[in-house]
Amino acid sequence: MQKARRLLGLLITSTSVSCVSHHGQPVKGERVRAGTTRVLELLAWWITSTMDETSDEPPTSAVLLDNCHFSQVIFNNVEKFYVPGGDIICYYTLTQNIIPRGKDWVGIFRVGWKTTREYYTFMWAPLPSDSPSDTAVQQQIQFKAYYLPKDDEYYQFCYVDQDGVVRGASVPFQFRAETEDDILVVTTQGEVEEIELQNKNLREENEELKASCASLEKQNVNLQEELNKRQELQNSLESLRSNTEKLELELSSLKKENKHLKELDECREAELHQLKEQLQNVTSDKERLETRLKTALDHMDQLQSQVLNYEKEVENLSHMDHDKTEQLKSLKEENRQLRLTETHQQQNRDLMKELEEQKRLFQILQAKKNKADEDNQKLKEENELLKHLSQTGTVSSFSVISQAPVPGPEAGFLFGNPYCAAGANLGAGAADAASIRKCPMCEKVFPEEIETSQYEAHVQSHLLECPFCSKTFEKSNKQVFDDHIFCHGLE
Repeated sequence: MQKARRLLGLLITSTSVSCVSHHGQPVKGERVRAGTTRVLELLAWWITSTMDETSDEPPTSAVLLDNCHFSQVIFNNVEKFYVPGGDIICYYTLTQNIIPRGKDWVGIFRVGWKTTREYYTFMWAPLPSDSPSDTAVQQQIQFKAYYLPKDDEYYQFCYVDQDGVVRGASVPFQFRAETEDDILVVTTQGEVEEIELQNKNLREENEELKASCASLEKQNVNLQEELNKRQELQNSLESLRSNTEKLELELSSLKKENKHLKELDECREAELHQLKEQLQNVTSDKERLETRLKTALDHMDQLQSQVLNYEKEVENLSHMDHDKTEQLKSLKEENRQLRLTETHQQQNRDLMKELEEQKRLFQILQAKKNKADEDNQKLKEENELLKHLSQTGTVSSFSVISQAPVPGPEAGFLFGNPYCAAGANLGAGAADAASIRKCPMCEKVFPEEIETSQYEAHVQSHLLECPFCSKTFEKSNKQVFDDHIFCHGLE
């Protein structure tokens, strides 16, 4: 709009100057026609430039003067001043430090400018022909006369790239009007009347042109308003398009996110179903292990009750043995008396048969007692072994054997002590245990020179130790050990 105002002022000034001379005298018709033609040209250019001003603006920026690089483009042959009303040619050199682009432009700036938005007029910079990038290129641009300033201020050329950054500036110059000497015109009365008639016609034509100019200006204003409205509509349309694209992108993103969430939901449902199945399996395993644990506890209670029964039976057998010993003593006494009395031979034979029967019965009872003793001894050894392993983690067969009681010989039996052989064997076993070691698991025999640590390591290799409570199990009872570990996991 500033350019339009300057052109309008120039239009009015040119119209006034074209009708009178410096002394207020009318000039010749040719100069009036020339001035009128000039006015029309300026009017046409003003309308064209005003219409194009909003549609073809050069790229500018708010970059300050301190951040520009003025050495990349060098302007050549810049005059100190240019005559107004004529075209001028701008010569410049592109150095190897700049790469020309399609939106680069050369503008005329009033000296004192701060940003590239303060240009007066501009021309697009032509791209150079194919040439090596490491050499300087000479270029030129022609500025038309009606685009140039009409005042006598100082101006300069500036090369601006398509990013709005100044790459080169020229030395200042001026547009100076030529001085015209006063012209004295001598004319006759007829010529004066003819000139006055022509001036009258030109004034009327000038008034018509002013009216036409006003009408064109009004039309231009209307067109400018319509252009602004169209520009606003265009901006609104661009904004709506941009918003639509953003909404489409957001919709696409939301669709992708929704699809991802659905996939996650399906995965979570599958995981939940799998966890439910695992929970059911774990619950069934827990119930099964609880049943097995209850069965094992019942079996342990039964074993303990059997041990108690065996102990009671052993005690009863001991009492019976004592009674049988007393009976044997009495029978010996009776036998001695029967031997003294010959008349009692038949009775003695009967007593001998009875004695044989008692002896057979005693042997049966002794076998039962020995079996009960063996079972009791095995149970005691197992209990001692389990206690020892739970406390120290090692088992020594030697200590178990050495602690076994050795019954002494007893007198008073008619046929000898029935436990004498077992006592002798036990004594021999104790003597052998002093020199050898025997594994209670696999019954492997270790010589005396084997170290205790090796023997204990061998015994420990047959056992499984719980990492939670340090309880030990035989490797043969692997299922019991796994059930025990699983019970810890349920806690």
